[in-house]
Amino acid sequence: MVWGFGFSYGIFQAYYTSHPPFDKASHIAVAAVGPTALAIEYGAGIFLAFVYGRYPDHMKKSMWFGLVLNRVGLGIAGSLLYWPVIFLVSEWFVQRKGLASGIIFAGSGIGGFIFPLIVNALMDSLGHRWTLRILAAIQAVFGGIALVGVCPRIPPIKYRRGQRRPQFIPPRLQFFSRKVFWTFATTTFLQAMSYFPVSLYIAVFTATISSPLSATIVLSMFNSSGVVGQILIGYLSDRFPYPWIMFGSTMGSAIAAFLLWGFADTLARVFAFAIIFGGLSGGFSSVTFAAATDAANPNPEQAGMAASAATLGKGIAAVMGPIISGVLLEAGKSVSSGPYGKFGFGPVEIFVGSCAIAGSMSSLAVLATRPRP
Repeated sequence: MVWGFGFSYGIFQAYYTSHPPFDKASHIAVAAVGPTALAIEYGAGIFLAFVYGRYPDHMKKSMWFGLVLNRVGLGIAGSLLYWPVIFLVSEWFVQRKGLASGIIFAGSGIGGFIFPLIVNALMDSLGHRWTLRILAAIQAVFGGIALVGVCPRIPPIKYRRGQRRPQFIPPRLQFFSRKVFWTFATTTFLQAMSYFPVSLYIAVFTATISSPLSATIVLSMFNSSGVVGQILIGYLSDRFPYPWIMFGSTMGSAIAAFLLWGFADTLARVFAFAIIFGGLSGGFSSVTFAAATDAANPNPEQAGMAASAATLGKGIAAVMGPIISGVLLEAGKSVSSGPYGKFGFGPVEIFVGSCAIAGSMSSLAVLATRPRP
């Protein structure tokens, strides 16, 4: 309900840039709307980690408030729905935490497969205003059903009026002093700089080759392939050293961006790129808990805080990556293109591949700084 809708913004962007009242607006400004919402949802995690550490008894209430607020707008409301679930993972899972988190993260891919199809059908027949109203109603119903099942394994402490609560910011956040935290946070940022431009512009690129319907299908395939990647990478992170999984994910994404997207001039090649890049890059987030657990040791209760702090960079990249790509796309359109980088997307494809390569090198730094078992 949160990320599936957010990851469908590429369909809205293609519509907004070709229909009034937004068709006269800057394409870069329009492109920044969806990533801004994603950035707030990702970036609010560390703040909410401190809030729920002090007010654990209000977590479920805040989720219901977030569900209501999310029907009005995204951003912090999406954070109120998403982050409590992430913080509760460590309470429920230990040995199969990677697989469990992979299944949870796969919800974004499932939503990212379904929502573009719904959005495309509604936009064509009803326009963007009624599309958003109908989606709000759908999310309210299904989000409410989902919230009924969200609960902590350990009952939260009931604080009496006047009783002293924990400090808002815990006095000892040791994961901030661990090298593995910073190398993982850097890798997460670089990987996100590669992922979000594709998530936003793959539909725009496809529409120039084929039709808006094909663009919708490609975006759905891109998101749904992440379901397989997230579950598989989560499963593997329980059994193998996660830095090598990170390296394989980012290096494979780089190769796909440089070759498959770079030379894409047919719908079939775009499909191939969407599936491979979507699976490898979309599944990267499933290593988060494995790395956060390493960073938080010997204080495993801080794993959720470490995960949210590392994800802050992902929120920044959700805005920076698409904006930089938008500038590069405008520049690329002014240069005649050969067999590589059709329709002015060459600079964007090189940027995406380069960020993924940098992420693979940073993954090796995670391997070097990871505590030895």
